[in-house]
Amino acid sequence: MNNYVDQGAKDTRSGFGAGLLELGRINPNVVGLCADLTGSLKMGDFKEEFPDRFIQVGIAEANMMGIAAGLTIGGKIPFTGTFANFSTGRVYDQIRQSIAYSGKNVKICASHAGLTLGEDGATHQILEDIGLMKMLPGMTVINPCDYNQTKAATLAIAEHKGPVYLRFGRPKVPNFTPADQAFEIGKGILLQEGNDVTLVATGHLVWKALEAAEALAKEQISAEVINIHTIKPLDEEIILNSVSKTNCLVSAEEHMRFGGLGESISGMLARKRPTVQEFVAVNDRFGESGTPAQLLEKYGLNGQAIAAAARRAIERK
Repeated sequence: MNNYVDQGAKDTRSGFGAGLLELGRINPNVVGLCADLTGSLKMGDFKEEFPDRFIQVGIAEANMMGIAAGLTIGGKIPFTGTFANFSTGRVYDQIRQSIAYSGKNVKICASHAGLTLGEDGATHQILEDIGLMKMLPGMTVINPCDYNQTKAATLAIAEHKGPVYLRFGRPKVPNFTPADQAFEIGKGILLQEGNDVTLVATGHLVWKALEAAEALAKEQISAEVINIHTIKPLDEEIILNSVSKTNCLVSAEEHMRFGGLGESISGMLARKRPTVQEFVAVNDRFGESGTPAQLLEKYGLNGQAIAAAARRAIERK
């Protein structure tokens, strides 16, 4: 049995909204920009309290990225907000040229990522965004697991100098991390110690990994669980320390297998400590319309799939 308790389901996008509002109160340089999705991004409270520091750009995401890049020249810290698909795929050129290449201090904040966007379907369920963003030189990529961690991450990235991609979601998910837990960019969190297999998860699948570990414990399989909230820079030390004990690993993410957390881990292990690895991710497919729960089950992104991958990894080592 793990030591983490679901404190009540909350959406991670609301964690972003709460963090942005708090930032507005403590940092006068923080500016919010939104592409006609203020309610969906939970930026309404910031807008109401700081109307002179909020820019509604309308459905003009490329323009939003250009405005954000320009604001940094005057010392502002812009937080852009729209769906993950529009935050990355639609504006990749602007992010690459105006933000990443120029090293601008823009915080690209993206909601409704992955399959758990749900009923809006494949056109909106981007599963490639982590790969797109992590390949950009100098870009930090963060994918927190629950409300509390998303709020903490929002506060932390304001102190970080340089471009950041912050990814979060629409559905209500278990909120289980401590509200006062420090968020350190680039440092994973050991949630549970184990000796037989390492489970490394990010975002919504962290709780699923804890569920998998609990199921495995009933089979006398001891799983170590690591929350990797920062995909780039990757905390190599915490992963290497774990696989030195377990000698096998499962990566779990709500993202395409190509270009995601799992491939970052496998590339690092290939260079430093070749290790048996199984992947829990979307395998070269687009999403489709359905409830988040239906989609996670159909695409094999749940506790049962992680546990099954753990058994395969143990058999292979």
